Amino acid sequence: MSEYNAGNQNWGISRAENGMLYVANNNGLLEYNGITWNFTELPNKTTIRSVLAHKDLVYTGSYEEFGYWKKDSKGVLVYHSLSDKIKNQISPNEEIWQIAPFNGGIVFRSFLNIYIHKFNGEIKKIKPKSVVISCNVIDGKLYVSTLHDGIFELKNNDLVLKIHDKAIENIKVLFITKYNGKLLLVTSLKGCFIYENNTVKPIDFEINDLIKQHLLNGFSVLKNGTMAFGTIKDGIYFTNRDGKIISHVNKENGLINNTVLSQHLDNDNKLWLGLDNGIASIDLNNDNRFFNDVSGRLGAVYDVIKYNNVIYLGSNTGLFYFDKNNNLQFIKGSQGQVWNLKEIDGELFCGHNEGTFLVKDFTIKQISSATGGWVIKKVPEQSNTYIQGTYAGLVKFKKENNQWIAKHLGKTTMPIKHLVFEDQYTVWAAHAYKGLYKIKFDKNYDSITSIENYNKKGVFSDFNIRLYKIKSDICFKTNDGWLKYQPILDSIVPYDLLNENFGKNAYIISEDDVPQLVLKNNNDAIFFKSLNQNQKELSIANNYFENRLIVGNENVSKINDSTFALNLDNGFMLVNNTSQSNLALYKPLIDKIEIDKELIEQNTNKKISIKLNSSFAVTISSPKSDNHFFEYAILELNQSKWQKLDKNKLELSSLKDGTYTILFRTNNYLGEPSDATKIYLKVLPPWYKDTIGLILYFLLVLSSLGVFYYFNKQKIKREQRLLKIKYAKEQQEIVREKNLENEKRIVQLKNESLRNEIKLKSKQLANTAMALVKKNETLQDIKRELAVNKESFDNQYAFKKILKKVDNSISHKDEWKVFEQNFNQVHEDFFKSLKSKHANLTPKDLKICAYIKMNLSNKEIAPLLNVSVRGLETHRYRLKKKLELDNDISVSDYLLNL
Repeated sequence: MSEYNAGNQNWGISRAENGMLYVANNNGLLEYNGITWNFTELPNKTTIRSVLAHKDLVYTGSYEEFGYWKKDSKGVLVYHSLSDKIKNQISPNEEIWQIAPFNGGIVFRSFLNIYIHKFNGEIKKIKPKSVVISCNVIDGKLYVSTLHDGIFELKNNDLVLKIHDKAIENIKVLFITKYNGKLLLVTSLKGCFIYENNTVKPIDFEINDLIKQHLLNGFSVLKNGTMAFGTIKDGIYFTNRDGKIISHVNKENGLINNTVLSQHLDNDNKLWLGLDNGIASIDLNNDNRFFNDVSGRLGAVYDVIKYNNVIYLGSNTGLFYFDKNNNLQFIKGSQGQVWNLKEIDGELFCGHNEGTFLVKDFTIKQISSATGGWVIKKVPEQSNTYIQGTYAGLVKFKKENNQWIAKHLGKTTMPIKHLVFEDQYTVWAAHAYKGLYKIKFDKNYDSITSIENYNKKGVFSDFNIRLYKIKSDICFKTNDGWLKYQPILDSIVPYDLLNENFGKNAYIISEDDVPQLVLKNNNDAIFFKSLNQNQKELSIANNYFENRLIVGNENVSKINDSTFALNLDNGFMLVNNTSQSNLALYKPLIDKIEIDKELIEQNTNKKISIKLNSSFAVTISSPKSDNHFFEYAILELNQSKWQKLDKNKLELSSLKDGTYTILFRTNNYLGEPSDATKIYLKVLPPWYKDTIGLILYFLLVLSSLGVFYYFNKQKIKREQRLLKIKYAKEQQEIVREKNLENEKRIVQLKNESLRNEIKLKSKQLANTAMALVKKNETLQDIKRELAVNKESFDNQYAFKKILKKVDNSISHKDEWKVFEQNFNQVHEDFFKSLKSKHANLTPKDLKICAYIKMNLSNKEIAPLLNVSVRGLETHRYRLKKKLELDNDISVSDYLLNL
C-alpha cells in the first residue's frame, strides 16, 4: 500500500496487451508500468469497483458511473464517461462490479442491471428479475448468473433461461467455464458443480471443502489446465484438472494479505491478485517456491538440509524442522546461532554458537564445546577424519568405536570461517575477517606442524577472503577479484578465467555437494553456472528475494537432484534448477515528454526542439519487461557510456545548443540489455546565433565595412598629409643628424688631439723627470767626487761655494714648479684630490707621490729628492702611515688608482 500510495483495497485488476497493469482501487485507478505506480482519480472521486484493459482503452466501473480512459497525445490518461449518455437509466446507489468484452462491445454488470456498450456508441440496458451475480463469456456466448432465477444466456439483447436447477438455487455462481466438454459452475460457498444434459450436480473436487471454509471470490484457469481459486480467508489454492490441490499460496509463503478481492491471468502466464491490503503477482512459469515464517520465531536462516526425508533449518534463533504436517517445529535446547548443518557418515552435525551437536530423533547431543562451528571438511583419503573451523581455531573430529571424538589442534586460536584442503596434510584457512593461511598437520592429525601467513605472497586485499577448490585449483575470492595459488611460484596470482567468466564481484555461495556452482553478484542476482559449457545455466533475478539475503552468509544447499535451498531472512527459497529463466526485455516506450515542466505532444520520429536553458524530461516504460531498470546514453557526449536512470524519468537541463541523440534501453541485473529507443533533441542556439542574429551580424558587418571605408579614406588622406610632414621632418632630421655627426667628429678630433697632446706631455714629463734624474745623478757624482778630493782644494771657501751650488742645482725649485705644472696637465687635479683626502701631506710627500704616480722606482726617485734609497724607503713607510693604508694595500697601487 505504501508503494503505490493509494487505498488498501483493490477490487479489480487487468493487464493490457502492452504490459501495463491497471487496478481498480478504493481511491481511484492505479497504473503500473513495471517500475512506478501512477494514480488517477475519477472526476467524482468515487471508489472504482471494476476494470478491464481492452485494446488501447481502459474501462472502469464505479458508483453510478462507468466509462473508459484513454491516453491523449501527451500521454495523460483522460476519463470519458459512458454512463452520462444514459444518466436517467442508471439506478440509484448502483455500482458496476464486473466488466467483460462481448460480441463487438463491452458488458458492464452491477447487481441490478447489465449495460452493453457497442463500439458504435450505442448503450443497451438489460434488467434481470433477480440479483445479478456474475457474467461469463464462453464460446462467444454471454451467460448471466442470477441469485434466485438461475443462469441466463443473452440472445438478441434478451435474456433466455439456460440453466435452472434446485442444486444451485439461492447459490452464488461466480464463474462458469468449459470443462471436458461440459460447463463447470464455481460457487462462492458450495463448491463446484457440473452442468451436463440439462442437469446440475456436484463434482467431487478436493478443493470444495476449502471453498466452503474460506469463501471463494476469484477463479482462473491456467494455460496448462491448472485451476486457481482465490479465497477471502486463506489466499489462493491451485488444483489440477481434477480439483486436487497441488499448491497453496497465502500469507505464510508470500502474500501480504490472505483476502483475494480480484485476480487476473495475463498473456505471460502471470497471475495478478488484488488483495484487501495490497497487490501481488505469481509467476506461473517459475517453479521456485518460498517458505516465509510469519510468526517471527525462525529469524534469519543460515543453512537448510534434508536429512532422513526431513527438512532442517539452522537460523540465528536455533534449529528447526518441518513435521509430517509441514508445520515448523523448534528443537528443544538448540536456541542460539546455528552456522552449519552437514550430514557426515549418516549422522547430522550441527555447527552451533555453543559448540557442535549431533541431531538425532529431533533432539541434540553436544560432541564438541569449541564455540562457533562455521565449517567442517573431510580430510582427503581419510574415511572418518574431519577438520572444523571455529571461533578459536581448528578442531579435529574422528569416529572411534562409533563415537565421535573432538580435539582442538592448538597452535592457533584465530577464528577460521573457510577451509579448503590442498592435499592430505595441507589445508588453506581464511581468517573470519582478515588473513589467509596455509596450515600443515602431522600424520595423525593430532597437531599443527606449521602455519604460514600468505598475506604478503601476492598483491591482494586480505579482508573477507573466501576459499574454494575448483577442479584442482585452490581459488580465492577477495575484494580485488578472483585469485589462485600458483604452487611453482608459491604465490597467489590473479585468476583471469574466473574474473572473466564469474565477474570480479561475484562469489560462490553453494555447498560442495551442489553439482553446479552457484554465484551471487553485486546486484544480488543468483547464477547457477557450470564449467561445462554444454550444461544449461539458470539465473534468478533479485526481485524474488529483495532485501532478504543474509549478506556475507548466503548459502545454497542441495535438497534433491533438481531442488536446492537458498537461505533467506525469515525463511528460504526452493530453487528448481530445471526451470527456465525467462527474463525477456523489451525496448522502452516513451510515455511522456516535458519541456520546462510542461507536457508536449509525443512524436518520437520528429526532432524535438527546445530553447537554450530550458529543462527537458522524458518518462519511459517497458511494462512487459521483468525485474528491469533503464539506462540512457547521449551519443554526442559519450556514446559508449550508459548511465543508469533513477526509476524511469530522465531530466536534463543546461544543455549547450546543438543536436543530441538520446538513447534509452532496458536492462536487468543479469546484464542483458534490450534494443535502444531513440529521441532526437535540438537545443536552439541563443538569438545571437540564430537567424535574427545572423541578419544583425550581416547588417553590422555591412555598416562596419561602410564606416571602415569612410574612415579608411580619411585615414589615407591624413596619412598622405602626415607622410609629407614626416618627409620634411625626416629631411630636417637627416640634416640635424649630419650636423651632429660632424660635431661629433670635430669633438672626436679634438679629443684625439688632446689625447695626443697629453701623450706628448706625458712623454715630455717623463723625459723631464729622467733628465732631472740624470742631472741630479751627475751632480751627485760631482758632489761625491768633490767630497773625495776636498783636500785638493786649498781654498775651502771656494770648495763650499761649489758644493752649495751643486746642492742648489739638485733641489732647484723652479724645476719642480715646471714639473708640477706639466704633471697637473697630464694628471688633472691629482694634487687637489690628494690634498683634500690627506691634508697632512708635506711638499716632499707630494713630490714622492707624484714620482710614484709616474711609476718611477725608488732608485730613480732618490736622486730627485737628494736622498739615499734607504732614506726614501723610510720616507715611503711614513707616507703609507699618513695615507692610512691597510697592510695589504701598497702606496703604489693606491696612487696609481687615484
